Amino acid sequence: RLAAVDTVVFDKTGTLTLPEPRLLDRSGADADRLARAGRLARASRHPLGQALAEATRAVAPPVEVRETPGQGIEATIDGRAERLGSPAFCGVAPEAVARLLERFPGASLVAHREGDGEPVLFAFEQGLRHDARETVDRLKAMGLAVEILSGDREAAVAEAAQALGVTRFAAGLGPTDKIARLETLKAEGHHVLMVGDGINDAPALAAAHVSLSPVTAVHLSQAAADAVFLGDRLAPVAVSVEMARRARTAMVQNLWLSVIYNLIAVPVAVVGLVTPLIAALAMSGSSVIVTLNALRLRLGTGESASHAPARPERAVART
Repeated sequence: RLAAVDTVVFDKTGTLTLPEPRLLDRSGADADRLARAGRLARASRHPLGQALAEATRAVAPPVEVRETPGQGIEATIDGRAERLGSPAFCGVAPEAVARLLERFPGASLVAHREGDGEPVLFAFEQGLRHDARETVDRLKAMGLAVEILSGDREAAVAEAAQALGVTRFAAGLGPTDKIARLETLKAEGHHVLMVGDGINDAPALAAAHVSLSPVTAVHLSQAAADAVFLGDRLAPVAVSVEMARRARTAMVQNLWLSVIYNLIAVPVAVVGLVTPLIAALAMSGSSVIVTLNALRLRLGTGESASHAPARPERAVART
């Protein structure tokens, strides 16, 4: 399935970007409010929520947390309802969002709201993975189409897409929206490789023709994906496709070698022109030929490794 893909769809946050976003602005909240937001964020599995929890050095999260996929989380803490998630989920006025984005145009936003009080916005900077552009270019050179499907803001997704040279992208998507896009691509005859890391990506990972997830992904996404790649780089995505294509080519070659061998050897054996010793040697020789052909994959892997970073990357497949 991996060898058959013709389209690669990436999630943005935590997949194309580094899994440790940086908090840019905390001026909208005092120390007490920041601590409460961080405590709720500790229960979040989203990279932005985890980044807020780390930035605030938050204590243990509340026991019971309700999650709205693609929007955020909510809980009752000390008798007070709290929400953490997208600005829309927390009821942030569009004017407040616009003002913060004037200061940080490419930022990703997280909001925190307590009861009916005024919500507070937090701006995060998400750096792209170091080899994200190189990997995208490598996939394109292999003839693959590349798309980005993200739940983040339009401006933040557009900025990442421009930096990566990706022309097809969509922002503000929930889990069902991502699945709908995958189904559209499937109906058009495409075989899609989905690469994602968040809990909101799990349904799309399961729905794709084949899927990969980084080792930093939440456990649900890792379980939904067909394979998990290690390290903090995207190179294993391209390497996996290349290796799968080489493996499929070698398999087809070996099948044809076997067919040709049998077309020649079986008639000769049937007419009695082959002794048992010669037949045994010929059979062993054919096995050696297909084995040597398969071993050429190691040479191909070595060539790919010569272009890889010094730190080794691996893709760990599950069956």
